[in-house]
Amino acid sequence: MLAHSIVKFESSQPSRYMIFLHGILGTRANWRGIARSFVKGRPDWGAILVDLPQHGDSLQQPPPHTLKTTAADVRALDQALSLPVRGAVGHSFGGKVALEWLAMQDGGAEIWLIDSSPGPKEEGSSVTAGVLMTLESLKKDWPSREAFVQSIVEAGQPEAIAQWLAMNLNRNDDGSHSFGPDLSAIRSLIEDYAKTDLWPVVESPSAGSTIHVVIGGRSSVFSRLDRARVEAVAGRDPGVFVHIIEDAGHWVHVDAAEELVALLTSAAGEQP
Repeated sequence: MLAHSIVKFESSQPSRYMIFLHGILGTRANWRGIARSFVKGRPDWGAILVDLPQHGDSLQQPPPHTLKTTAADVRALDQALSLPVRGAVGHSFGGKVALEWLAMQDGGAEIWLIDSSPGPKEEGSSVTAGVLMTLESLKKDWPSREAFVQSIVEAGQPEAIAQWLAMNLNRNDDGSHSFGPDLSAIRSLIEDYAKTDLWPVVESPSAGSTIHVVIGGRSSVFSRLDRARVEAVAGRDPGVFVHIIEDAGHWVHVDAAEELVALLTSAAGEQP
């Protein structure tokens, strides 16, 4: 079962739960602050923060490493928890996992895609693909967290990215640090993410579902054609919404946390 954390507002007894899914090379900790604000604003909901396969504390998941198997692992988790899971929030890779998860549901759900375009992409074009190439070019162990961060920065990545990646470090018995995720598995996930087309799920959502597409205005994830396509879907389907946060880049939940929380807790987020 995937590693996870459950977040509720104080002593509330949620009637439904939202799964929060991080992107490639993230962990469930990426969503902790947003999830706390979410359950405070919507105390009838609880939050389930998930470490996706090959990430965080879910490093031992066997191959194949694809979007579909990842979504199946998330589905197995929500079934094992026996909680009324009624929605999913996913950033980047996690957004496509949320769409695959939705396609596996018997009923409707509330889906939030955070700067996650549903269509196929050219391999190697994403920021994450560049980060993976950096990691693949470096050694596998470092004497300290600081040494790891310095190596990433010297390889050309911003310090903020280096600090974020350092959340994946594991401490070895000799006191050194190693990068937890299997990079070959991560590459398989990225490649499958790039080639998978989930526009059909967005353009024909299951009955009773809402799909909220949140786009970072400074992000390049959505091309001009992608944005026009999803806006056209929202124009004809009352269950699909597009929200553009102009000052945010790809990491919307970092660049515009307050604006994202406001969206997640708004009346627009309620089931139709």
